[in-house]
Amino acid sequence: MIIDATGLIMGRIATVAAQKALHGEQVDIINCESAVVTGNRNTLVEKFYHQRHRGGPFHGPFVPRQSHLLLKHVIKGMLPHKLTRGREALARIKCHIGVPKELEGKKAETIEKASSDRLQTTKYITLKELSFGLGAR
Repeated sequence: MIIDATGLIMGRIATVAAQKALHGEQVDIINCESAVVTGNRNTLVEKFYHQRHRGGPFHGPFVPRQSHLLLKHVIKGMLPHKLTRGREALARIKCHIGVPKELEGKKAETIEKASSDRLQTTKYITLKELSFGLGAR
């Protein structure tokens, strides 16, 4: 299954991807930098910044800065990653920035219930903006 994350809400993408991976399906998520996180921009950046700096270089939590790894980190939280089936499910999920060459000709699905067009608020930022706020390049 290939999911195009452009304009979709991050948590809703993560729930679908986690369920599909637990059922044994290979999940590729493309355009991760265009996924949306709802909330005030400054509050979200501050929340993820404090979560990232809660640990140290040797003690967790280890929160990434890149947008595709942020999405994979959220998906990991929805899986039983300490069990064998959770680790195997996490290995079946691949998150990509943009569209990789091996997936260019294939058809990508979108999730209607995860669309940011259904939001009642205009307060949201993309994962790309969030990762830049955390210091990614």
